[in-house]
Amino acid sequence: MQTTKLNNLTAKVGSIGLGLMGSRLARRLDSFGWHVRAWNRSPEPAEQIREWGLAIAPSIADLVSESDVILSSLANDDAVRSVYFDKSGVFSVAKPGTIILEMSTISPGLSRQLHQEASTRGVKLLDVAISGSTPAVDAGTITLLAGGDKETFEQCVPIFQSIARQWFLIGPGSSGVQMKLVVNLLLSLDMQGLAEAVSLGDHLQIDRSTLLYVLSKTAVVAPAMAGKIAKIKEGDYSPEFPLRLMSKDMDLVMDAARESGAELPAASIAQSILASSVRAIGDLDLAAIAPIVIGQGVRVEV
Repeated sequence: MQTTKLNNLTAKVGSIGLGLMGSRLARRLDSFGWHVRAWNRSPEPAEQIREWGLAIAPSIADLVSESDVILSSLANDDAVRSVYFDKSGVFSVAKPGTIILEMSTISPGLSRQLHQEASTRGVKLLDVAISGSTPAVDAGTITLLAGGDKETFEQCVPIFQSIARQWFLIGPGSSGVQMKLVVNLLLSLDMQGLAEAVSLGDHLQIDRSTLLYVLSKTAVVAPAMAGKIAKIKEGDYSPEFPLRLMSKDMDLVMDAARESGAELPAASIAQSILASSVRAIGDLDLAAIAPIVIGQGVRVEV
């Protein structure tokens, strides 16, 4: 039997969470003709998205009850747990057959709880983790890593086509989140490696601009580091992927490693460096770890 895919002419989409990623996802869906309404826990981001022309729902209950598809992008486990499991949260009003695309980077354990609760209530839930930072969301070039039911995944392809370059069904529920932790482990280690390479180059008195240019042309530098190289060169650490979120993700990585028995010595060091930097520069881009590693510090604008 052929899967009936979502249609932007008829499907009503509710977007929960209007931070750096969520606001961009909502605007991009709107630009592709989807009927989007949004909700955010704090009012200021909601007002900003209203100025873009998107409708704001007065409550989660109102948003969920009037939506065929719910898309959520939230900061951490606490936010996701509250939005979904609180007395007036998503699960209190979601109708059977509602599709939920939970796109936050959260612990696999919480993701499994979401899948279990959704199954109990007849709700179709995919965990759909995002690989890519804010410029990639704006350009529609993110990669989506999904866990859940294949039929629901196929239903949602038209939404994926509107926001992403490629999308993969990794496996059953919580597989997408697990894959995201693997991806972000590499991202963290790549950033740490780049910072240390620049530090060594500085100590060897190689011209910084030459060093960064040549590194950008080598095969050993991951594509995701291209933007980070530019930030180091320009000293511009405005957030595309805030360091505090990478630190949170690495905490999740190490928790998953302990639970599964994986030994990650390099990741452990990267985690500790990120954690020690969060208080001072957590709202800056992940690339701000470079001047910390180099020993130059980074100026924080107040």
